[in-house]
Amino acid sequence: MNETLRHALIRARLHPVDVAARLAVDPKTVTRWIAGRTPHPRHRLAVADLLDVDEGELWPVDSRSRRGSNLGEIQAVYPHRWAVPAEVWRAFFQSAQDEIGILVYSGLFLAEDAGLLRILTQRAQAGVRVRILLGDPESPAVAARGTEEGVGPDVMAARIRNTLALLRPLQDVEGIEIRLHQTVLYNSIYRADDELLINLHAYGTRAPDAPVIYLTRSETDSTAATYLDSFENVWTSAEPAAHRA
Repeated sequence: MNETLRHALIRARLHPVDVAARLAVDPKTVTRWIAGRTPHPRHRLAVADLLDVDEGELWPVDSRSRRGSNLGEIQAVYPHRWAVPAEVWRAFFQSAQDEIGILVYSGLFLAEDAGLLRILTQRAQAGVRVRILLGDPESPAVAARGTEEGVGPDVMAARIRNTLALLRPLQDVEGIEIRLHQTVLYNSIYRADDELLINLHAYGTRAPDAPVIYLTRSETDSTAATYLDSFENVWTSAEPAAHRA
């Protein structure tokens, strides 16, 4: 809890909705700042100006930052992807106001969840850009990953084709784009604006059994920004899925 920020708001007789309106952000974002999350630099300065206090008073630089470790980005760590509660996945994508990104090989567990597909459709209809990257089922990278996970290249390719079939209705929704990549993935990336769920890949370990890190981008040069750049690099080199299944 950022008690300094909370007391500054009380002194200024401002509520989170007031700050959100002034800064053109979601009120939930301001609530997260009060709970302890660090805003972007531009928002830190804007809040400090609004409250007429020093930015360093609201967000002092601690020893961890001086050592170059922005642990404030890490919101949660799950030992396995299957340990991430279903409600976390749904709330995660439901919270997106501008951008949803999914970078996986198959992502079959998402495609089989009708509720999640409904959320993706609804967010796209609300103006959120939704980009989905799946592995090209014919690529060497997919075959290698299937072998590494111990399921075999044919099974991994079949999972992707199943995902494409399940996602076919989404391909006709304005705002949703699906592409196929041939990239070797070191992790799967799930994005909702500046929130990220990173499913780490480990040799010989199936993705559901591998850890997931929940990150929030709080600085321009940050851990989360590195993963966002990775997503963009893969997106640029990927090909449209068209109606391939």
